[in-house]
Amino acid sequence: MKKIFIQIRTLVKFALLITISIFLILGVVAIVYKPIYSVSLNGEIIGYCKDKNELQTRINNYMEHGDESTENSNLAFISIDKLPSYKMCLLKRGINTNDDEIFKTVVKNGVSYYKYYAISDDDDEKVYVSDFETAEKVIKELKNKESYNIKDISIIEKYETKTKKFVDIDTAVSKLYEKKPVVRVASTQNYSSGGRVSTARNMSRSKVNLGVSLSKPISGTVSSRFGAMSRVRSGAHTGLDIAAPYGTKIKAAAPGKVVFAGYKGAYGKMIAIDHGNGVMTYYGHCSSLIASVGQKVSQGTVIAAVGSTGNSTGNHLHLEIRVNGVAYNPQNYLY
Repeated sequence: MKKIFIQIRTLVKFALLITISIFLILGVVAIVYKPIYSVSLNGEIIGYCKDKNELQTRINNYMEHGDESTENSNLAFISIDKLPSYKMCLLKRGINTNDDEIFKTVVKNGVSYYKYYAISDDDDEKVYVSDFETAEKVIKELKNKESYNIKDISIIEKYETKTKKFVDIDTAVSKLYEKKPVVRVASTQNYSSGGRVSTARNMSRSKVNLGVSLSKPISGTVSSRFGAMSRVRSGAHTGLDIAAPYGTKIKAAAPGKVVFAGYKGAYGKMIAIDHGNGVMTYYGHCSSLIASVGQKVSQGTVIAAVGSTGNSTGNHLHLEIRVNGVAYNPQNYLY
């Protein structure tokens, strides 16, 4: 029994010594070292920071809003290709953090992108304004003045590293306005099956009030979304693709007037409906066209059938929603 007691006492002393040693080691580490984050860029350590979340938040805010030195109010964002990585480590006390230097190193190669709007005539950019509200007012003035080219006027949302020279509303209207000719061609000729409807890649990811309620033209599966890139297209997708069986009936998404019914290049057989106030819907890649130019249709009227004409890899409906020539995401309103 005595031996057991001695062994237990020895073990307790040993454990106590180990515990004291650990605390002493931790105390020395705490005195000599402090927890910190090393910051690396492109695999090279560029400094140390105390709070990685605080530093990264500062970088993120700069990318979204710029800083005090950013004078242009049209700044959309700042693109930085290489962002830092962080690793927790123990740093000897006396070695200081350098958050400001790290921040400057990270953002110095950032590229600023500015958002503004071009107003085009038949896809030719004519004037530039700083905001969408101004562009809408220009379109409204041209409508009020019954400019002859109003159907060819469109607003293009731009993101560029440099802005253009902006003009005021009066200057824009003056440059864009087109007086009606003395002899007008019958309006039905403007909307013939071979007539012109804008298919330019004028796109905006924002949502606007259409002033009209839309219903789904077909039921099906979304096979390609707005803005998507593909090897079969020359640029971003200006509409929404809904896959459906060949011959599925396509219905008008809203009441309006058919202003185009014919073959339209990559769109194949296409129907275009004018819903008023600059709002139009396009229905592409149809197998057959039922509605005709000049026909007034109600919401739900069968206007065409699903097919795979034009630049298409399978049976589907290509649906576009355009306002003053600018394509908007149909999924902001349908599907």
